[in-house]
Amino acid sequence: MVLEVVAERGGASAKEIARSLDLPLPTVYRIANSLVASDYLVHIRAESRYELGHKLHSLGQSLHRQVGMSRPVAREITRLHEDTGLAAYLTVLRGAELVIVHVVDSPECPRLPAMHFGFHDVPHATAFGKILLAEQDASGRNLYLDRHGMRALTANTLTDRDELDCDLRGVALRGIAWEREEFVPGFGCAAVPVRGADVALLGAVAVSGQPQRLAGRESIIEARLRQVARRVSELLRGA
Repeated sequence: MVLEVVAERGGASAKEIARSLDLPLPTVYRIANSLVASDYLVHIRAESRYELGHKLHSLGQSLHRQVGMSRPVAREITRLHEDTGLAAYLTVLRGAELVIVHVVDSPECPRLPAMHFGFHDVPHATAFGKILLAEQDASGRNLYLDRHGMRALTANTLTDRDELDCDLRGVALRGIAWEREEFVPGFGCAAVPVRGADVALLGAVAVSGQPQRLAGRESIIEARLRQVARRVSELLRGA
Protein backbone atom coordinates (compact mmCIF):
# COMPACT_ATOMS: atom_id res chain seq x y z
CA MET A 1 0.00 0.00 0.00
CA VAL A 2 2.84 2.40 0.79
CA LEU A 3 4.40 1.65 -2.60
CA GLU A 4 1.08 2.31 -4.33
CA VAL A 5 0.69 5.73 -2.69
CA VAL A 6 4.24 6.72 -3.68
CA ALA A 7 3.69 5.46 -7.24
CA GLU A 8 0.34 7.22 -7.69
CA ARG A 9 1.66 10.54 -6.38
CA GLY A 10 5.00 10.40 -8.16
CA GLY A 11 6.63 10.57 -4.75
CA ALA A 12 5.22 11.33 -1.32
CA SER A 13 6.25 12.51 2.13
CA ALA A 14 5.69 10.36 5.21
CA LYS A 15 2.84 12.65 6.27
CA GLU A 16 1.15 12.31 2.87
CA ILE A 17 1.45 8.53 3.05
CA ALA A 18 0.06 8.51 6.59
CA ARG A 19 -2.94 10.61 5.55
CA SER A 20 -3.63 8.50 2.46
CA LEU A 21 -3.52 5.19 4.34
CA ASP A 22 -4.84 6.45 7.69
CA LEU A 23 -1.76 5.08 9.45
CA PRO A 24 0.17 6.47 12.42
CA LEU A 25 3.25 8.43 11.34
CA PRO A 26 5.69 6.16 13.28
CA THR A 27 4.24 3.14 11.45
CA VAL A 28 4.76 4.83 8.08
CA TYR A 29 8.38 5.67 8.95
CA ARG A 30 9.01 2.08 10.01
CA ILE A 31 7.55 0.61 6.80
CA ALA A 32 9.14 3.23 4.53
CA ASN A 33 12.59 2.84 6.08
CA SER A 34 12.36 -0.92 5.65
CA LEU A 35 11.49 -0.43 1.97
CA VAL A 36 14.39 2.02 1.58
CA ALA A 37 16.77 -0.53 3.09
CA SER A 38 15.54 -3.09 0.51
CA ASP A 39 15.86 -0.58 -2.40
CA TYR A 40 12.11 -0.58 -3.09
CA LEU A 41 12.00 3.11 -2.13
CA VAL A 42 14.56 5.90 -2.03
CA HIS A 43 14.48 8.74 0.49
CA ILE A 44 15.06 12.17 -1.04
CA ARG A 45 16.31 13.86 2.13
CA ALA A 46 16.50 17.38 0.67
CA GLU A 47 12.77 17.22 -0.11
CA SER A 48 11.69 14.99 2.81
CA ARG A 49 9.92 12.62 0.45
CA TYR A 50 10.06 9.06 -0.79
CA GLU A 51 10.23 7.91 -4.41
CA LEU A 52 10.25 4.48 -6.05
CA GLY A 53 13.48 2.52 -5.87
CA HIS A 54 15.34 0.65 -8.60
CA LYS A 55 14.50 -2.80 -7.19
CA LEU A 56 10.97 -2.41 -8.56
CA HIS A 57 12.37 -2.33 -12.10
CA SER A 58 13.88 -5.79 -11.73
CA LEU A 59 10.62 -7.05 -10.23
CA GLY A 60 8.73 -5.65 -13.20
CA GLN A 61 11.10 -7.33 -15.64
CA SER A 62 10.68 -10.62 -13.80
CA LEU A 63 6.89 -10.32 -13.91
CA HIS A 64 6.96 -9.63 -17.64
CA ARG A 65 9.10 -12.72 -18.19
CA GLN A 66 6.67 -14.81 -16.15
CA VAL A 67 3.68 -13.70 -18.22
CA GLY A 68 5.54 -14.28 -21.48
CA MET A 69 5.97 -10.63 -22.44
CA SER A 70 8.99 -10.97 -24.69
CA ARG A 71 9.97 -8.36 -27.25
CA PRO A 72 8.63 -10.45 -30.15
CA VAL A 73 5.25 -10.72 -28.41
CA ALA A 74 5.22 -6.98 -27.74
CA ARG A 75 6.01 -6.34 -31.42
CA GLU A 76 2.98 -8.40 -32.47
CA ILE A 77 0.70 -6.22 -30.33
CA THR A 78 2.33 -3.07 -31.72
CA ARG A 79 1.73 -4.29 -35.28
CA LEU A 80 -1.88 -5.08 -34.41
CA HIS A 81 -2.33 -1.46 -33.33
CA GLU A 82 -0.57 -0.09 -36.40
CA ASP A 83 -2.43 -2.32 -38.86
CA THR A 84 -5.90 -1.66 -37.45
CA GLY A 85 -5.57 1.89 -36.13
CA LEU A 86 -7.15 0.62 -32.90
CA ALA A 87 -5.86 0.31 -29.36
CA ALA A 88 -4.41 -3.20 -29.00
CA TYR A 89 -4.23 -5.43 -25.93
CA LEU A 90 -2.69 -8.68 -24.78
CA THR A 91 -4.12 -10.56 -21.82
CA VAL A 92 -2.77 -13.74 -20.28
CA LEU A 93 -4.38 -16.29 -17.99
CA ARG A 94 -3.14 -15.77 -14.44
CA GLY A 95 -4.86 -18.11 -12.02
CA ALA A 96 -8.57 -17.80 -12.78
CA GLU A 97 -8.37 -14.40 -14.51
CA LEU A 98 -7.44 -13.00 -17.90
CA VAL A 99 -5.15 -10.11 -16.98
CA ILE A 100 -3.95 -7.27 -19.22
CA VAL A 101 -0.17 -7.40 -19.57
CA HIS A 102 0.44 -5.12 -22.56
CA VAL A 103 -1.37 -2.24 -24.28
CA VAL A 104 -0.42 -0.22 -27.35
CA ASP A 105 -2.48 2.86 -28.20
CA SER A 106 -2.19 6.38 -29.59
CA PRO A 107 -3.76 9.82 -29.12
CA GLU A 108 -6.00 9.14 -32.13
CA CYS A 109 -7.28 5.89 -30.63
CA PRO A 110 -6.57 5.73 -26.89
CA ARG A 111 -6.99 2.68 -24.70
CA LEU A 112 -10.20 2.21 -22.81
CA PRO A 113 -10.22 3.95 -19.41
CA ALA A 114 -8.82 1.73 -16.63
CA MET A 115 -7.30 -0.71 -19.14
CA HIS A 116 -3.84 -0.72 -17.59
CA PHE A 117 -1.40 -3.49 -16.67
CA GLY A 118 -3.12 -5.93 -14.34
CA PHE A 119 -6.73 -5.03 -15.20
CA HIS A 120 -9.11 -8.00 -15.08
CA ASP A 121 -12.41 -6.65 -13.72
CA VAL A 122 -16.02 -6.86 -14.97
CA PRO A 123 -15.49 -9.72 -17.45
CA HIS A 124 -19.17 -9.70 -18.44
CA ALA A 125 -18.64 -6.23 -19.93
CA THR A 126 -15.32 -6.70 -21.78
CA ALA A 127 -14.54 -8.67 -24.91
CA PHE A 128 -11.58 -10.55 -23.45
CA GLY A 129 -13.62 -11.16 -20.29
CA LYS A 130 -16.26 -12.86 -22.42
CA ILE A 131 -13.54 -15.09 -23.87
CA LEU A 132 -12.80 -16.24 -20.31
CA LEU A 133 -16.45 -16.73 -19.37
CA ALA A 134 -17.22 -18.62 -22.58
CA GLU A 135 -14.44 -21.07 -21.69
CA GLN A 136 -16.11 -22.09 -18.42
CA ASP A 137 -18.78 -24.70 -17.91
CA ALA A 138 -22.12 -23.64 -16.42
CA SER A 139 -21.22 -24.37 -12.80
CA GLY A 140 -17.86 -22.63 -13.05
CA ARG A 141 -19.42 -19.61 -14.70
CA ASN A 142 -22.14 -19.45 -12.03
CA LEU A 143 -19.55 -19.45 -9.26
CA TYR A 144 -17.49 -16.81 -11.02
CA LEU A 145 -20.38 -14.44 -11.71
CA ASP A 146 -21.90 -14.94 -8.26
CA ARG A 147 -18.58 -13.84 -6.81
CA HIS A 148 -17.94 -10.91 -9.17
CA GLY A 149 -21.47 -9.79 -9.98
CA MET A 150 -22.80 -8.29 -13.20
CA ARG A 151 -23.12 -4.59 -12.50
CA ALA A 152 -24.26 -2.24 -15.25
CA LEU A 153 -21.53 0.06 -16.53
CA THR A 154 -23.47 1.50 -19.48
CA ALA A 155 -26.96 1.21 -20.92
CA ASN A 156 -25.65 -1.63 -23.12
CA THR A 157 -24.04 -3.79 -20.41
CA LEU A 158 -25.49 -7.29 -20.28
CA THR A 159 -26.80 -7.75 -16.75
CA ASP A 160 -29.32 -10.53 -17.45
CA ARG A 161 -27.81 -14.01 -17.09
CA ASP A 162 -29.86 -15.53 -19.90
CA GLU A 163 -28.80 -12.78 -22.31
CA LEU A 164 -25.18 -13.16 -21.29
CA ASP A 165 -25.31 -16.95 -21.62
CA CYS A 166 -26.74 -16.58 -25.13
CA ASP A 167 -23.96 -14.14 -26.05
CA LEU A 168 -21.31 -16.47 -24.62
CA ARG A 169 -22.62 -19.44 -26.62
CA GLY A 170 -21.98 -17.38 -29.74
CA VAL A 171 -18.48 -16.50 -28.49
CA ALA A 172 -17.68 -20.19 -27.93
CA LEU A 173 -19.07 -21.11 -31.36
CA ARG A 174 -17.36 -18.38 -33.39
CA GLY A 175 -14.16 -18.00 -31.37
CA ILE A 176 -14.46 -14.21 -31.19
CA ALA A 177 -16.09 -11.89 -28.66
CA TRP A 178 -17.49 -8.44 -29.30
CA GLU A 179 -18.66 -5.84 -26.83
CA ARG A 180 -20.44 -2.80 -28.15
CA GLU A 181 -20.36 0.12 -25.72
CA GLU A 182 -20.90 -2.29 -22.83
CA PHE A 183 -17.82 -1.21 -20.85
CA VAL A 184 -17.54 2.48 -21.78
CA PRO A 185 -20.01 4.59 -23.79
CA GLY A 186 -18.60 5.49 -27.19
CA PHE A 187 -16.22 2.51 -27.43
CA GLY A 188 -16.39 -1.08 -28.62
CA CYS A 189 -14.00 -3.98 -28.40
CA ALA A 190 -13.25 -7.35 -30.01
CA ALA A 191 -11.11 -10.22 -28.72
CA VAL A 192 -10.04 -13.70 -29.80
CA PRO A 193 -8.43 -16.39 -27.64
CA VAL A 194 -4.77 -17.33 -27.62
CA ARG A 195 -4.47 -21.09 -27.15
CA GLY A 196 -1.72 -23.57 -26.39
CA ALA A 197 -0.83 -26.68 -28.36
CA ASP A 198 -3.39 -28.59 -26.27
CA VAL A 199 -6.05 -25.96 -27.13
CA ALA A 200 -6.03 -24.78 -23.51
CA LEU A 201 -6.64 -21.05 -23.05
CA LEU A 202 -3.41 -19.06 -22.63
CA GLY A 203 -4.82 -15.56 -23.03
CA ALA A 204 -6.47 -13.28 -25.57
CA VAL A 205 -5.63 -10.49 -27.97
CA ALA A 206 -8.06 -7.60 -28.33
CA VAL A 207 -8.64 -4.23 -29.96
CA SER A 208 -10.87 -1.33 -29.02
CA GLY A 209 -12.02 1.87 -30.63
CA GLN A 210 -14.91 4.21 -31.31
CA PRO A 211 -17.88 2.61 -33.12
CA GLN A 212 -17.13 4.49 -36.34
CA ARG A 213 -13.65 2.93 -36.41
CA LEU A 214 -15.16 -0.56 -36.10
CA ALA A 215 -18.26 -0.32 -38.29
CA GLY A 216 -17.92 -2.08 -41.64
CA ARG A 217 -14.46 -3.44 -40.75
CA GLU A 218 -15.55 -6.37 -38.58
CA SER A 219 -14.29 -9.09 -40.92
CA ILE A 220 -10.92 -7.36 -41.44
CA ILE A 221 -10.49 -6.82 -37.70
CA GLU A 222 -11.43 -10.43 -36.97
CA ALA A 223 -8.94 -11.78 -39.51
CA ARG A 224 -6.11 -9.65 -38.13
CA LEU A 225 -6.92 -10.65 -34.55
CA ARG A 226 -6.80 -14.33 -35.49
CA GLN A 227 -3.45 -13.89 -37.25
CA VAL A 228 -1.92 -12.17 -34.24
CA ALA A 229 -3.41 -14.70 -31.82
CA ARG A 230 -1.80 -17.56 -33.77
CA ARG A 231 1.57 -15.83 -33.79
CA VAL A 232 1.43 -14.93 -30.10
CA SER A 233 0.44 -18.52 -29.32
CA GLU A 234 3.52 -19.79 -31.14
CA LEU A 235 5.75 -17.31 -29.33
CA LEU A 236 4.33 -18.10 -25.90
CA ARG A 237 4.70 -21.83 -26.47
CA GLY A 238 8.27 -21.28 -27.62
CA ALA A 239 9.03 -19.27 -24.47
